[in-house]
Amino acid sequence: MKVERWNTEKDGPLTESLLRQKLERLGYQVSRYIYPPGTHFPDHTHDIDKIDAVIAGRFRMTLEGTAVVLEAGDSLAVPRGAVHGAEVVGDEPVVSLDATRP
Repeated sequence: MKVERWNTEKDGPLTESLLRQKLERLGYQVSRYIYPPGTHFPDHTHDIDKIDAVIAGRFRMTLEGTAVVLEAGDSLAVPRGAVHGAEVVGDEPVVSLDATRP
């Protein structure tokens, strides 16, 4: 599992717009979601490739049994068919960009 971290020297200051543009340049369609504290997604799969990217808050992602906490500027690629789950960590909502590619 490889977490991509926002690089301000290469990518500029972290903004939702710049992160969205970066994901779109990679060929992904991007949707924005806000998940309140307590949100939990049990293990599941998708038949598409996706990237979960965090704008704000803390999001624990589990991919094929390994967990990592994503924070602002972090993203994680989830290949099609990979078993994964997620949950909001702490008392702040997570603002997330969900990037999908068929």
